[in-house]
Amino acid sequence: MNDSHPLQLRRSLGFWALVFYGVGDILGAGIYALVGKVAGVAESASWAAFAVAFLVAGLTALTYAELGGRYPRSAGESFFTQQAFGRPGLALVVGWVVLCSGILSLATVSVAFGGYMSGLIPALPPSVTVVGILLLLAAINFRGMRESSATNIVATMVELTGLLIVIVVGALFLSETPDASISRTIAASSEVSWNGIARGAALGFFAFIGFEDMVNVAEEVKDPKRNMPRAILLALVVTGCVYLLVVLVATSVVVPTTLADSDAPLLTVVQRATDAVPDRLFTLIALFAVANTGLLNFIMGSRLIYGMSRQGLLPSALGRVHPKRRTPHLAILTVLAVALTLALSGTLTYLAGTTSLLLLLVFFTVNLSLLMIKRREREPIRTFCAPIAIPVLGTLTCLALMPFVPRGSLLTAGVILVLGAGLVGLRARRSKA
Repeated sequence: MNDSHPLQLRRSLGFWALVFYGVGDILGAGIYALVGKVAGVAESASWAAFAVAFLVAGLTALTYAELGGRYPRSAGESFFTQQAFGRPGLALVVGWVVLCSGILSLATVSVAFGGYMSGLIPALPPSVTVVGILLLLAAINFRGMRESSATNIVATMVELTGLLIVIVVGALFLSETPDASISRTIAASSEVSWNGIARGAALGFFAFIGFEDMVNVAEEVKDPKRNMPRAILLALVVTGCVYLLVVLVATSVVVPTTLADSDAPLLTVVQRATDAVPDRLFTLIALFAVANTGLLNFIMGSRLIYGMSRQGLLPSALGRVHPKRRTPHLAILTVLAVALTLALSGTLTYLAGTTSLLLLLVFFTVNLSLLMIKRREREPIRTFCAPIAIPVLGTLTCLALMPFVPRGSLLTAGVILVLGAGLVGLRARRSKA
């Protein structure tokens, strides 16, 4: 820890608040759009694609659970890598990739928020909404983790309610429709090729990311060695079960090709299943989901910058903590500035596959990091300890899923990695000067 920054972040997150943080981050906006994208490639086997994605995410979540308990520090992935390999350059690249994925997601969901709001208030320009939502999220983030956590809990309950509406009205529709059932959907999935399921899993994987963000708030968690592992695993199990039910119901109520053509696939499911739920209500739920994703990405990005600064990987000024609010205010301003620039540039096209590929690379490195640490440290630890097979399988499954990411994602990911390597070179020059 850098002695020039004596102020510490305030530990205000208990176990259940941390679970809600994880559930809110994983649920986010992804599932509201990804059901259609996955149905376009995996068809009736979309549930199997999500199950494969759940397996891959679950193995890496077990790795995160151990490392999060071992090293409860902000900038978790970067810190894990540095502990395992002792190479600040590699740690910087890993942190850079995670940061890029978070800020790109934040900028994109703010644009999506502007689009949804235009549907409710056509006279309101999307650019005004984008600026407004980013400033609001920055203010909540600056106020403190307690306020951010309370906002997240409310938004998480709203977006979870939306998914439960899909499950309930869909199940009631299926019980009254003889020519449609979940069992028929499962039976029809046997005709889908493994390639289709794997491609669907590569896309569906994006819906499960978010558990990794939990380690970046470790310095604001009470008793993190005990609470972090349990919260990570519980958050992923809850969201995984909800996702599988939503996908099974959605592809049973609506033909997969119709879902794939819909810009709001879950709204399409609700519209076919019942007339009792107003379209505007579901649009409001989607707004909460998008805003909550943005808030949690904002928190993750600012804490990651703060943590990397404390490790000496970024300028030390970014590790400063506000004396009254006890939040990393300069890191928050940095994320705000970059996200605003990206969101207002008009050239940003978000691809779930790009984020999935970037984080698969990060997860691959994190699983390798745990293998290295376990190999070096033979003494038992006083926190959750995953069997050695977990990081091995996590590494292999991440590698296996990478080739099925959309080809267009490779170029974007490559550019981000090149920029990260440039940062390493710049840092090396400064250290020699």
